[in-house]
Amino acid sequence: MSLTYQSLSSKPRVLRSLTGLTHEEFKILIHKVRPAYDKAEKARQAQGRPSHFATLEDRLLCLFMYYRTYISQTFLGYLFNVHNANVCRMLKKLEPQVANVVSIKKDRTLTPDKVLAILADVTEIPTQRPKKKQKDTYSGKKKRHTLKAELGITEEGRIIHVSKVYGGRKHDFAIRKSEKPFPPGAVKVVDLGYQGMQKKEQNVWLPYKGSKKKPLTQEHKGHNKALAQLRIRVENKIAELKVFHILSDRYRNFQKKLHMRLNIMAGVINIKHGF
Repeated sequence: MSLTYQSLSSKPRVLRSLTGLTHEEFKILIHKVRPAYDKAEKARQAQGRPSHFATLEDRLLCLFMYYRTYISQTFLGYLFNVHNANVCRMLKKLEPQVANVVSIKKDRTLTPDKVLAILADVTEIPTQRPKKKQKDTYSGKKKRHTLKAELGITEEGRIIHVSKVYGGRKHDFAIRKSEKPFPPGAVKVVDLGYQGMQKKEQNVWLPYKGSKKKPLTQEHKGHNKALAQLRIRVENKIAELKVFHILSDRYRNFQKKLHMRLNIMAGVINIKHGF
């Protein structure tokens, strides 16, 4: 007996545990991906052997089980009663289709009068020690090899920006300088990792940093507290992304695919919150 979406559709708690999505969210995702999937299936020049994954629902189930649990493709193949090579080929075809539909794209309608504030932060994803250029991925903060990506959200919690993936050695502000600037009219709420950003961009809100010789005043503490109450929203959004173990466990795949996968999961988080 193999695992199928039909067998899990009547068990919403199990479906959520395995994929990180509720039954309603999974159906929304199916509805969004279906047109691109059908178009790709019709464009196939040769039919060949039928796929071992009979339906789109089973393919999405396998994909998000992979993101949520990050088990090996051999283990996934055992659960779905297919060879691990079939799982690999299926993911290679399906991921770009899902990315084209749900990933974070540049929205030119987000003018400064619509985006009053942008909350930004950088998250680190553990990764295997590379064979070459090991210093580029070594994070002095985490004391291990990591990959970094910047996340930007609006005050309402919508993810509007996912950066490229960088080595763990690169500083947060250096990542910001490598990316396109945020809308100049919007307020940028960031942490002390972005020290120096106020010289490059306008309307940057940074917390004050105290010392033994110059302790923070009550006014500065109030400012830092108000800033922390805003920044917790982007921290919570990063925590939602880390529910998918592919982003919280040690990343074992090629780095070039991580940006696409991070975009897919960010788009799914937006779907979960109705954006």
